[in-house]
This record gives sequence, structure tokens and C-alpha cells, in this order.
Amino acid sequence: MARDTRKVRNIGFVAHIDAGKTTVTERVLFYTGRIHRMGEVHDGQATMDWMPQEQERGITITSAVTTCYWKSHEIHIIDTPGHVDFTIEVERSLRVLDGAIMILCGVGGVEAQTETVWHQARRYRVPIIAFVNKLDRLGADFNEVVRQMREHFDLHILPVQIPYYEGPEFKGIIDLVRWCKIIWRDDDQGVTYSEVPIDEEMIEKAGNARENMIESIADLDDTIMERYISGEEMDEQSLNSAIKNLTINNMAVPVLCGSALRNKGIQPLMDAIVNYLPSPMDTHPIVIHDTLTGEKLKITSDPRGPLCVYVFKIYMEEGRRLVYLRVYSGTLTVGSEVYNATRDKTERIARLFRMHAHRKERLDKAIAGDIVATVGLKESITGDTLTEKGHSFVLEPISASKPVISVAVEPKTGGDTMKRLVSATEKLTIEDPTLKVHEDPDTGQLILEGMGELHLEVATERLRNDFGLDINVSKPQVLYCATAEKEASSDVTFDKKIGEEIHYGKVRLTLMPGQRGEGNKFQIENNLPDDIHEAIRMGLEEACLSDPVHGFEVIDVVVKVVRSELDARSTTIGMKIAAHMALQEALKKAGIVILEPIMELELLVPEEFVGDVVGDLSARKTDIIGMEPKGQFHEIKAKICLSRTFGYSTDLRSLTRGRGSFTMKFLGYDRL
Repeated sequence: MARDTRKVRNIGFVAHIDAGKTTVTERVLFYTGRIHRMGEVHDGQATMDWMPQEQERGITITSAVTTCYWKSHEIHIIDTPGHVDFTIEVERSLRVLDGAIMILCGVGGVEAQTETVWHQARRYRVPIIAFVNKLDRLGADFNEVVRQMREHFDLHILPVQIPYYEGPEFKGIIDLVRWCKIIWRDDDQGVTYSEVPIDEEMIEKAGNARENMIESIADLDDTIMERYISGEEMDEQSLNSAIKNLTINNMAVPVLCGSALRNKGIQPLMDAIVNYLPSPMDTHPIVIHDTLTGEKLKITSDPRGPLCVYVFKIYMEEGRRLVYLRVYSGTLTVGSEVYNATRDKTERIARLFRMHAHRKERLDKAIAGDIVATVGLKESITGDTLTEKGHSFVLEPISASKPVISVAVEPKTGGDTMKRLVSATEKLTIEDPTLKVHEDPDTGQLILEGMGELHLEVATERLRNDFGLDINVSKPQVLYCATAEKEASSDVTFDKKIGEEIHYGKVRLTLMPGQRGEGNKFQIENNLPDDIHEAIRMGLEEACLSDPVHGFEVIDVVVKVVRSELDARSTTIGMKIAAHMALQEALKKAGIVILEPIMELELLVPEEFVGDVVGDLSARKTDIIGMEPKGQFHEIKAKICLSRTFGYSTDLRSLTRGRGSFTMKFLGYDRL
């Protein structure tokens, strides 16, 4: 039988670290019958945390894909990391998802990485459902989390459930759409639950919450507004239809609640995924770029349409490339040839798999709406578009953040180990676009650059364990940058014989400091031939790779090429070298300012240790932005230089007897 694409959901779980994404995923897989025993993250037994590095640390490091079924719907799930060091995993997952469930801690509320994943989802216009988790914990406050969401997020926040407590104990939820109370049994892992009428003592509170929900929907939906004004009773089907429409069009975020660890609230969350999030048929058409005409076109999810497949992840498995794909249009079959429009290469699909974490199920074909993996693609990398020969369209690539920290790695022994190390690091960088590697010209060491200490720790651990390399690793080093201190001009003429040809170029330019965080801007005369224009740009870009004093990358400068004299002697190589030399000379005249990475630090600290933690932060010359109580904890936000954070995890554990936690995210660069 042909599959009904309207009953497919491509969803992901996203959140701040330790909000409970993997625990929620584990319950979803259990209640849908995909697994028969629930594993816990803290025991290293969670299905989706299959890497040894994940099981040891109790955190998600790599996004994992699985498929399950709920009420005749096929649901493809991606469980993503919450740690900021692995934000590329969230980025590329959201790039291919049709909907996301953002999980928030009932105590922590909106935390640093919650805001990051929110902005990532908004960038790709991914519809979101919010699930407030851990409502069984002391200090949990559903209303406070909703208030924080309304304060931080730019869409209508629409609670469709409220928690139900008996005394201090979280027992279940009140569903404002179904208008009933849902209670779970505690003795059968949450499999059995009952829908019962709402108690007299809760009827007023629940009634007010339902009235507020309907008013919020009516503000955004004309049909509901007309029925609301006329005093009609709202039925479940009409409300669900309106909420789905608002969610898909990124007008509102339905908010649900529960406690995954206590097995409460998961089945209604699955119902909400089916009811509110879009199928591939419901999503907005995908924008594609025609590389020949430069046109932007739109493509819909149609199994009979032109083949359009996106490569969103590579994983090196025992030396072989496992390539994760999202099929947007058309049908992909085993043994077929595909054309990589991004790289102008033709490749063959050897095998197709439906993934369940790291386990594979063989497939004969994948159709529009599927998320699958394949082997056989040797050239394709993250961000590439696969189609059929004759098509020239590509999808928007994934943007990777700039690394901020590095370590030097070298083999302990000689022989061919250096070649193996180079090969292994290249494979890691193919997997992870935020990992960079280059050779230090002075020491001959390989320099591995990443997003944080944990990122590099996991990478070097994999070099040892997965690739069997015996390596030495240096202490982490901060990746500094440089910029210009003031305005300066230079005028350079290059006239030299290279090989058998004489190359000539003359460039005059002005260099100015730019706005922090805006990147480099090159303003080149428009009346130049295309090849000369491109040569000058390449010369300027290469000059910014290394400043003439310290060798740091140059950022945030504005370069105006005010005159490029062309005559019969001018060559593209001559103009490129002249532009490179002119910018380097201007940088010397302007003076070099060294910039260092600044991080936003967010800490959750028990009340009794706040004084010690703040004192330690002050000693590290940290700029404390704010502090607010969250139950028995205090949340502290601060800005700190990356160089002062090395080893902070150990220090914080010592100061708080293991009860404090923190996360960091890159803010930008500032003067050293």
C-alpha cells in the first residue's frame, strides 16, 4: 500500500542541557512500542545515547535518528544535544525538520541554550510545541516558566494544559482542549492513564485557564473569534484545528506539561505531535536556488516530483561514511545514480537504511518526507544537495560557527602514525563542520580547533578510541583574532617576474575599523573586469587570514579599494598580490588590536553557595549581568573571557559540593 505522507511527522527534541530531551525520547519510544524497556540517561542506558562518550558523561553529543508509530502516524524523531559545544548538531537537525518539541525544565525555565535553540528554530521557521518537564521537582513552577517564555520569545505562548497536584505531589495534567483531567498510575511505568472529570476544587482555576486559551486563539483566528463573540461552545475538533493552523504558520506555541522521569504527560504530548505539527505536505514549500539562472524556486513534497535530497549529517562508522539524508521531493532508490548539484559530481546509492539510533534497517527506497541514511556516497558532505542529472538547483547550506579554542595533537610514536592522525582528523572534520584542523608551520603539530573544552575532549577521545591512535594532547589554547585600531591607507605596486611571465598590479586602498561582530566588508570598484574584481577580493580575503604582527585572523574591518590602475601589463595574479600586500601594509600603519573570545556564562547554584560562587567569579574578573532566584537555586548570568574559564567545571563542583551547574555560549570578540 502507498504510504499517506499526510500521516508522516519529522520532529526533533531540542532544549537546554539537562532539561530532559533524551528521557522524553526514551518514553516516546517505549509507549509507541519501539523499545520494550526504558533506559535512563543517568545509568548510561538510554537508547538514543549510544556513543560510549555519551554513556560515560550522561549527555547527548550527537543527534540520533529513529522512527516510531503513534495512532497510524509515522514519526521520524531526531534527539539533539543540549550542550552549547555541540550546537551544530541542533543546527543541522532543525534544518531538515518539519517541527520541533522544545523541552523546558520546570525549575530552570528559559535557560541560555533554550534561547539559542529558539532562535535556530525561528531562523528555519520550524513550528514548535513546548513541553514543560520535571514538574515533580521541588521548586518547579509551570506559570513562571510560561511567564519567562512570554518575556523571551516573540510568538504567542498558548498553554493547552496545566499541571494537577495533590498536595505537593505532581499527579497529572488538566487538558484544556479535551476539558478533562488525566491521571497516570505509578505502578506500571505510566502505561495506564485515565481521563476523568475535573474536580470541583480545580474547576475555577481550570476554567480561567481554558478561557484565557480560547481568548488567545480568538485573537489570532477569525473563525474562532466569530464563534467566541456569539457565545458558542468550543468543541475539541475546532480548537485542535485552530491550534494546528497557528502552530504551522508560526503564530503560536502550544505549551504542554508533565514529568518524563515519572512517566507522566508523554501520551498527550504524542497526541499533540500528531494533532499540531505539520506533515511534509503541510509545510511551506522549500526554497531552492537554480545555479544556472540564479532564480529562487519553490518545491513541494511530492514523491513523483523532481528528486531533491539534502545531506545534513555524515558519520564515520568503522572507516565508512554513513550519510544522513532528508528527501524533500521525488523517490530515491537503492542502486540509483544521483547528481550532487553542489559539487557537480555523480554518485551511486549503494544501500539505504532507516536508522534507530546506531542500528540500521534496510530499505529499498525512500520517498519525499523520509529521513534516512545511506552508504556509497564518497564525495558528498554536510549541506550538499542531491538530485538527478539535468537539474541544477541547490538548497541553502548550513552555517557553522567559528571555533574559539584549540589544542595541539601529535602522535607519541613516529612511523606512519602522523599520516593516520591527519587522516583521522580529516574524517572528524567531515563529520563536524565546527571542528577545524591545520598544521602549525613552526612546530609541525596538528592544531585541532573547536567550540569548547568538552567539544575538543570528545574529539581527542574519539581519536584514541575510535581510530586507535596513541596521541599527546596539549592544554587548550584560546583562538585570538585581530582588527585595525584606526584608519590607514596604502598604495602598492607589484611588478615581478614569476616563472616565465611578468605580473603587474597596482592597488590603493583605505582600511577602517568596522563594527564588532559584523565581519569584514570589502568595497571594490564596480567598473573593473570580473576576473580582476575577483582577484582583488581573493587577495584581500587571504590577507585577512593572518595579521602581519601576530599572525591572528583579521576580523571586523572595512576595506575600500579607492583606485586600481589597469594597463596592458596588469594581470590577475599581479592585482591579487598587490591587494594582499596593500592590506597588510595598511594593517601595520593602522595598528593591530588583539581580540579575545567573550562567553556568556549561565550558572544554576544552590542558595547557600551563591556568595562563594560570586566571589570566585569576581576573582576571575567576570562581569556579572544579573541574578534571580529559581526555587532553592539562584541563576547567575555573567560575561567572561574564554581564557578564564579553563577548568571551571571542576572549580564549580568544588565550590557547590557538586550541586552547581553552568553553561557557556560564545558572545563575540572584544579587546584583550
